[in-house]
Amino acid sequence: MELGIYTFADVQPYRLAGKAIHTHQRIRDLLEEVQLADQLGLDVFGVGEHHRADYAVSSPAVVLGAAASMTKHIKLSSAVTVLSSDDPVRVYQQFATLDQLSGGRAEIMAGRGSFIESFPLFGYDLKDYDRLFKEKLDLLLKINRGERISWSGGLRPALDNQGVYPRPYQEHLPIWLAVGGTPESAVRAATLRLPMALAIIGGMPERFVPFVDLYKQTASQFGNDSPKLGINTHVYIAETSQQAGDEYFPTYAAMMNKIGKERGWPPLSREQFDANRSAKGYLMVGSVQQVIDKILYEHELFNHTRFLAQMSVGTTDHKKIMKSMELFGTQVAPAVRKALGTKREVKTSESVL
Repeated sequence: MELGIYTFADVQPYRLAGKAIHTHQRIRDLLEEVQLADQLGLDVFGVGEHHRADYAVSSPAVVLGAAASMTKHIKLSSAVTVLSSDDPVRVYQQFATLDQLSGGRAEIMAGRGSFIESFPLFGYDLKDYDRLFKEKLDLLLKINRGERISWSGGLRPALDNQGVYPRPYQEHLPIWLAVGGTPESAVRAATLRLPMALAIIGGMPERFVPFVDLYKQTASQFGNDSPKLGINTHVYIAETSQQAGDEYFPTYAAMMNKIGKERGWPPLSREQFDANRSAKGYLMVGSVQQVIDKILYEHELFNHTRFLAQMSVGTTDHKKIMKSMELFGTQVAPAVRKALGTKREVKTSESVL
């Protein structure tokens, strides 16, 4: 099983023009995190796309391009690319360029995204939410299959035998479909023969078993008996469980409560936070052994092929995130790999600047 990190690069908003020092520092910190993940021998690093003041990255491909010049082995992925409000041709060109920069380490994790700010920002109507994603995913996959494209849809101008360049260093870009838990999403990923990345950021993981089973059963019906499955969730590790909870709760709760207020959720209390850290809860916040046990528990549930840890939820101190990553890479990852009998697949970059 592949093990990695992803981040949305949360930042404290600073709205004065020309004074976005927090964003500057957060991106510097993010690049340090990618470098550390590579040095630790982790498999994947993902960067999310958002268009809000409380996140530092709206263009993952640019940040990952910088990361490509600082790393040698780790795969570099969006987490996610908000495909509904972007243009598939540009997305492909950006990640094909990243693939060339990194010597074949680029990936796209395509999804709808968890916020809607990008729709009015780029002139899209939310009433076309489902249609936009379906149509643009179709075009992206067709571009990935061949360089000259003839395609037509209802919401984007048609292409008539147009070439899309550059092509990637790899034969094809790996494209994952990021989903939130609707049956239609699982069926779509399976029928398109795409790897599926499932975010578990609430509730008990065991309740997602029927969803994962639907994906695997549908994939089998379409001739794919070994579909790739990723599980993404919130993780923070410290020397003790108490320390992990005490360090992570304030900033984690502040971010989740801010989003919750926008969406009508009740505030997250410390009691609820600790309950979600239980042996079968979704939050992997605790000691090294607790996180090892929970990753292995979820692997028993899902038999997934990739696990990505989102550590920097909220504005947790950078040094603490780096320490959590160090524990993940030096203690958790080796123990999980040993328990599952897996070895790290090393992809060496040949084209790093």
